Amino acid sequence: MAQKVKSKFRMRKIRKFFSLLGPGLTTGAADDDPSGIATYSQTGAQFGYGQLWTALYMLPFMTAVQEACARIGLVTGKGIAAVVKEHYNSKVLYAVVGLVVVANTINIGADIGAMAAAAQLLVPVHFVVLTLFFTIGILLLEIFTSYRIYSRILKWLALALLAYPITAFMIDQPWPTVLRATVVPHFEFSFAFLFIITGVFGTTITPYMFFWQASQEVEEENAKGLMRAGKPRIGWPHIHAMRKDNNVGMVVSEFTTWCILLVGATVLHNSGITDVKNAADAAKALEPLVHSFPNSGYLAKLIFSVGIIGLGLLAVPVLSGSAAYAVAEAFSWNASLSIKIRKAHGFYGVIIIATLVGLLINFIGIDPVKALVYTAVINGIAAVPLLFLIVKIASSDKIMGEYKSGWLSKTLLWATFAIMGAAAIALFFTI
Repeated sequence: MAQKVKSKFRMRKIRKFFSLLGPGLTTGAADDDPSGIATYSQTGAQFGYGQLWTALYMLPFMTAVQEACARIGLVTGKGIAAVVKEHYNSKVLYAVVGLVVVANTINIGADIGAMAAAAQLLVPVHFVVLTLFFTIGILLLEIFTSYRIYSRILKWLALALLAYPITAFMIDQPWPTVLRATVVPHFEFSFAFLFIITGVFGTTITPYMFFWQASQEVEEENAKGLMRAGKPRIGWPHIHAMRKDNNVGMVVSEFTTWCILLVGATVLHNSGITDVKNAADAAKALEPLVHSFPNSGYLAKLIFSVGIIGLGLLAVPVLSGSAAYAVAEAFSWNASLSIKIRKAHGFYGVIIIATLVGLLINFIGIDPVKALVYTAVINGIAAVPLLFLIVKIASSDKIMGEYKSGWLSKTLLWATFAIMGAAAIALFFTI
């Protein structure tokens, strides 16, 4: 009897823990999108174990940034663009919105292209046909399906990411070297090193995540009935619950990043593949996972393709949605994925336009996998001014009141701004 009571108590605690997981976990999962997989694979292939340390050292900075963004949404009941509109001048507002829309649109295009390239590993269909298929499918699902239901389905596809941790721990690793490279930072003052590390920063601490998590916290407040007359009714328990969700999401995201870097280094770099030219090269990283099976090359491509397509289907709506939230908030339009298109023409119009423009980017002649890395670098540069603004908002007594950033949050946020700013400046100096 006592054993049954203990078992029920444990199950209640587990259910309570998982009930806390929401925007933080979703944002962390979306962070390892096709751009992330391509950038981390290229990093591991090009520099071996030389950038493993970035996954460990970026974790506190990434966590602090996303916690600040979530807290802004939770405390104000508004997305970041709406807060900027209320407290800053129009020039700042339009600059912020413009940065997000441009960076996200480029990222959308790169993700759609990567999904098509991954699908071509499995089916002999023309690249253009596949990009059109994915674009139309994503738009129909995002506009006419509840995103909550849609994201739950796609999270099962995202489980293909587990292939990287499994591969990382099933193959022989030089663990002393790996652990040393994880803890001891390695630097090179060269264009190649700074280009790829800016991409790693940009695909990890990325603009669309800032806007998406803040807006999703507002969506959660509305769904839970915490909004009264346009203002949230929250207390410290809500802040603590948000932080648990955020911490779990960011740890999962960075552990996956570390595994992708490690697999890229051990499987690709150590085999002489130092440049991931296309999707087939990237898929080779997973061949050790299925080496004992017949047609192991095809199985590796299948696992890789399912992961890229599933995460792309999850990430593209996040990208277009965060751009739409920013524009809609700037112009005071209705903005929510939970309302129908007839009540939010402007909001869904931005989603449609951003996705279609992203589609067109695939026809300018850039290889889809290379485009993902370039996109990550653009995000790394665009994030710098946005980080400055987030620090100012999150630390403002006027905006955040008793929930403003404490000394630890401010220290980590300013450090993130300084590090990413220094990487972007150093990159320009080495061109």
